[in-house]
Amino acid sequence: MTAAVTEVAVTGVGVVLPGLNEPGGLPHGPVAGAAPVDPAALIGKKGLRFKDRATQLGLCMAKAALTDAGLLGPRGLLVPGDRVGVVVSSNLGNADTVCRAVATIAEENTGALSPMDTPNASSNIIASEIAIRFGLRGPNLTVCNGVTSGLDALRWARLTLRSGRADHMVVAGVEPDNDITRRLTGARMVDGGAAVVVGRTDAVGAAGPRLLLGPSLRTEKLPDCAARLADAASGPARDAAAGLWLGAGPSAVPPGAESADLSGWGECSGALGLLQCATAVAWADSGRTEPVYALLGGADGEASGTVWTPPERAV
Repeated sequence: MTAAVTEVAVTGVGVVLPGLNEPGGLPHGPVAGAAPVDPAALIGKKGLRFKDRATQLGLCMAKAALTDAGLLGPRGLLVPGDRVGVVVSSNLGNADTVCRAVATIAEENTGALSPMDTPNASSNIIASEIAIRFGLRGPNLTVCNGVTSGLDALRWARLTLRSGRADHMVVAGVEPDNDITRRLTGARMVDGGAAVVVGRTDAVGAAGPRLLLGPSLRTEKLPDCAARLADAASGPARDAAAGLWLGAGPSAVPPGAESADLSGWGECSGALGLLQCATAVAWADSGRTEPVYALLGGADGEASGTVWTPPERAV
């Protein structure tokens, strides 16, 4: 089956952060005094035992996004499960499980490993558990390639939809905060993240598109990526100075453009691209019609960028 349309849109969003469950508050930073997210309070205790922190958080945000998109009701999925896939972005999601297993093998032997803990050592555990929980039988994969993985996960979801292999994709970005992740990164992690549901515009149904996903690009350096995004925005249809820039340093933001900083939530790693997308949805939901430019990349590594457009600005 080949998709007849090329447009891909965000139709639902779920934010799971301490003290925050909607995207509009993301640019304002952490909620003072907020307690850590309690997954059992969001989706119930059933099925959470023996699952690692990142998987529990991922289940919460996937449920919120699917519900927001109108694809999940009280009795389960409202569309054919074989037409819904999952992409998860997480670089450190199960690092605590892997490190614990390695330590157990080194100190004792493989026989000392818990059979209930072993499945959590799979890099794809979050995506597979989301699929099992909600009956999503479409393509299923995990992206864990460093700082750009959030936007790369959205790119893979878009490619999957445009190929006709699915009608909807759940894309989640999640990172846990624990002793292992802090030791590996030297920083406090976000302990949460965001998920969006993206779908082809001919399959989004009554919910309608919230945000259109434009093409993405990759470069060797972040400044080059920012410059190419600005060039792509030039012309009468788009003005790089009339929009929102996410993830760009002050020197890369065109004069007069708005920017938002999500760094206050801690080290976001694989969750950052999805938190950026959730911020863009909030921008569009607020009535803004200008594009949103998102960038991810380090000082010395590859960079990824994309342009998201409120539906009224489709070109």
